Amino acid sequence: MISSLPTRRDEEWRYAPAEVLAGLKALPEAQQIAVEAGATHPVYKCVSTGAASKVDIQRYQIDIAEGARCEAFFLLTGGGYKRLDIDVTLAEGAHFELGAVGIGRGEEVTEIVTRLRHVAPNATSNQVMRGLAMDHATLTMIGRIDVAKDAQKTDAALGAKGLLLDRTATINAKPELEIYADDVKCAHGCAIGQLDEMALFYAQQRGLPMAEARNLLMQAFVAEAYDAIGDTQWRDHMTGYAESALRGTF
Repeated sequence: MISSLPTRRDEEWRYAPAEVLAGLKALPEAQQIAVEAGATHPVYKCVSTGAASKVDIQRYQIDIAEGARCEAFFLLTGGGYKRLDIDVTLAEGAHFELGAVGIGRGEEVTEIVTRLRHVAPNATSNQVMRGLAMDHATLTMIGRIDVAKDAQKTDAALGAKGLLLDRTATINAKPELEIYADDVKCAHGCAIGQLDEMALFYAQQRGLPMAEARNLLMQAFVAEAYDAIGDTQWRDHMTGYAESALRGTF
């Protein structure tokens, strides 16, 4: 994590608006989460700034002990500048699960930034990022996975996908791996595109109006980030919040 004030020369802040960086007096303190050995710690969080001029930076420092799990699910929506910044360190046999959705409209700027540090053997992680940008919104997804020399048998995956709903919107995606161990299974990927025209056509052929067909495809897209939520009530909550955000009613 960055302790001093960031600039655009810092890779993790390269897409942040210059006026936001210029206005920062200090970064907010990172929320500390320590997951004890063998325990499971869930995190569910909706970040909505409301006011178009507001800046909301959420920072998390998560340390996962041996054999422990942290499952974190986020939704970022609303006006202004929103940033989710997560730094995770995994001990032996630990697991980190992330599902994060960013929805931007108007002139909003949304950033999801993660750094996972696999420092011991047999740890696993899975990150699912989904972003939708419309109007003139900008959305950024940056994920980095570091695998130390001693972190053999690491199994890590990162997938970032974005939907551009208007040509004037912008999505940036940058997955990154830095691996020093030689017995690992790591994968990363990103894809940015538009709604599937064939799927829209098929839905309309089945009698759905265009607006409803678009909404269904967008809902299915963001729901992928919450598939790993084991608590069905919370899964319904998070998908419901995301659907409300897509309708502009959250």
